Amino acid sequence: MSHRLRRILFFLAGLFVSVGFDQYTKGLAARRLMGRPAFVLWNGVFELVYSENRGAAFGMLQGKQALFFVIALAVVAVAGWILWRMPPGRRYAPFTGCLFLLVSGAAGNMIDRLSQGYVVDFFYFSLIDFPVFNVADCYVVISTALLFLLFFAYYKEEELEFLSFGKKGQ
Repeated sequence: MSHRLRRILFFLAGLFVSVGFDQYTKGLAARRLMGRPAFVLWNGVFELVYSENRGAAFGMLQGKQALFFVIALAVVAVAGWILWRMPPGRRYAPFTGCLFLLVSGAAGNMIDRLSQGYVVDFFYFSLIDFPVFNVADCYVVISTALLFLLFFAYYKEEELEFLSFGKKGQ
């Protein structure tokens, strides 16, 4: 089996598990928190609260479901293109992991948007009045931060040449 096919199969298997976990937590939040007061884990700091988000973070772009769908499809397409072109070797495992988290987050929230018309959020960091978020949001934020670290502190420029449109895939 080629390294590309093996990488993609592992990616898809992991995606199934991570998106499943996201969907499970959202379902649990809907069953246990909807219509009830917030469940305070740490008074004045962190609580669980049911929220239906029809926009993006901070309530931006309310009702723009088509835009979110296009963005999610673009994330999946670009990640697939990168995975296909990525050279073999353990050196790229962190990059693959970040793509995995990013696609997991996009897919998890897209499932909500397609099936319900909104995203279920339930984590509320009340200490700084941060917007309510979910597991898929955590995947996206963590992967994005790690990608920046990888690009600026881990990979050398020549190790990322496969990302160039002018270069032929490995």
